[in-house]
Amino acid sequence: MIGKTIGIISIKGGVGKTTTVANLGAVLAKEFNKKILLIDANFSGANLGLQFGIIQPEHTINEVLKNNYPIENAIIQYDENLDILPATLLYTKINPFLLKKKIRGLNKEYDLILIDSSPNLNDEILSTMIASDALLVVTSTDHTTLSCTMHAVKIAKEKKTPIIGLIINGMRNKSFELTIEEIEEAAKVPVLAVLPDDTTILEALSQTKPASIYAPKIEVAYEYKKLAAALIKEDFKDLRLKTLIKTKLLRQIPKQEINRTIFKDGITEGKFEPEVPNSRNEVSRKKKE
Repeated sequence: MIGKTIGIISIKGGVGKTTTVANLGAVLAKEFNKKILLIDANFSGANLGLQFGIIQPEHTINEVLKNNYPIENAIIQYDENLDILPATLLYTKINPFLLKKKIRGLNKEYDLILIDSSPNLNDEILSTMIASDALLVVTSTDHTTLSCTMHAVKIAKEKKTPIIGLIINGMRNKSFELTIEEIEEAAKVPVLAVLPDDTTILEALSQTKPASIYAPKIEVAYEYKKLAAALIKEDFKDLRLKTLIKTKLLRQIPKQEINRTIFKDGITEGKFEPEVPNSRNEVSRKKKE
């Protein structure tokens, strides 16, 4: 099976895009035993490597794009299932549109490739869109970020790269925040994950470890596991008591859970075809079919 390449984008810094790439990749590798490659395509502001303690890599994607050595030389094996292709912290002028060409063929070696894009609307983010089979867009619950998210979605659609869904990061469940439904309605894209605000993320960063590995029992880690399972079309059972009470007794199924079920069950082999669910009844209909 040839692996897919998913670009994770936003056009506003500070929303947690790089942290999402690191955690999602780590979960896929450790919890689901998938062979994963993470690529830092934020060429002018690289920091994906820092999430794993990679501070001064000997070889980088920047030099690969300048044809200084083959891409295999720049790939770092972090653990058995997780490889990282870092970028340099010292920016040098490159042609980012060579990214697709340079990573061609790597998908035969991996179950999934995740690309961390630039947060700026420039050639760098466009190179991620072009090199990816599909995209995830990271956003937050404020109007400013939502407007940036809507613009990112618009540009991605113009480039004809399918958008799998949105990841809402830093949710605090406050009345002043935009709701999942409001964000979906504005962006016209389903929300596949809602990551609650948690200072453990910062604590994990200080230890140069993804939070999903550093503290695997926190709510954020479970949300990453559920999203990872949906992306690879596998089931993940959340057997925590509080989850069972909400879903089984109170019948409280989060919107993102419904979206993930529809996405996982509705996806066709070789294609990403996300659907925006209209109701919980649609989930039941899908399962019956």
